[in-house]
Parts: sequence; C-alpha cells; structure tokens
Amino acid sequence: MIHMARLAFPALLLVLAAPATWAQAPQVDSDDSRFSFHRADDGYLRLDGRTGQVSACIRRPVGWICQTVPDERAVLESEITRLQTENAAIKRDLLSNHLPLPNGIRPEPPPARVEAPRVQRPVGQELRRVVTFMETIWRRLVEMIVSMQRDLLRQS
Repeated sequence: MIHMARLAFPALLLVLAAPATWAQAPQVDSDDSRFSFHRADDGYLRLDGRTGQVSACIRRPVGWICQTVPDERAVLESEITRLQTENAAIKRDLLSNHLPLPNGIRPEPPPARVEAPRVQRPVGQELRRVVTFMETIWRRLVEMIVSMQRDLLRQS
C-alpha cells in the first residue's frame, strides 16, 4: 500500500502542475506573421503565408483594397486538360467515321482492364495453421494479463 502511495504522489503533482505549465505558454497564432508585403508599382503585393494566395493591394480614397491575383498555373492546367479531352474526342470521331488520323498521330490506347483482386480463403492445412496461430496469440495475451494481476497483488 505504501508503494502505491509513492507512485500516486508524483502522478498527482504532474496532474496539478500541467495546467499551470500550459497557461504559461499560450499557443496564439499571430496574424502579424501570416502576411508578407512587397512593394509594387501602384501599391503592394500581399502574400498569404497560410494559403500561398497573392493579392494586389492599392490605396483608395476610402482605404486600402486588396484583390486576389489570378493563378496562371491553374488556368494553364485547366486549358491543357480541356484540350486533351477535345483532342481525344476528335480522334474518336475520326476513327468512328473510318477516317485516317493525320500523320504521326496514334489512336488512344484502349483503357486497361483492371480485374478486382480475388481473395482466396485458406483451406485445409492453411486454415489449421491460421487457427493455431490465433490460439497461440490469445493464450499469450491471457498469460500476460494473469501475470500482471499476480504482480499487482504481490505489490499491494
């Protein structure tokens, strides 16, 4: 019983001291470090450190106004995707009308058939090995629990 009290006292101290430690070091996300500004012709470019979004900020008689700068990469990628889709459709139309494709252009390869993986159930000897393995794990787990209970009873 005395041994348990020796263990409980430090644990109690840790539990009581933890809120004081957390209160000393508040985790406040400062908005001051979120944005960085860079001088531009008519105003500033503002970079949002969280999202990576760039805005152009200019001074107006009423105050400052910031407008998001369009992301050219996203525009280019969407245009490439649109052209690829359109190109594939034109190839399909030409081939469906039995017309040849222009020189150097190959038809789209047919999509590969993906077969679902087949799960094979263990049978015979394999099944016995799996069951034996699971029984061994279960016995070891029960033995560990019993051993821990004995140790706890001896200590108290």
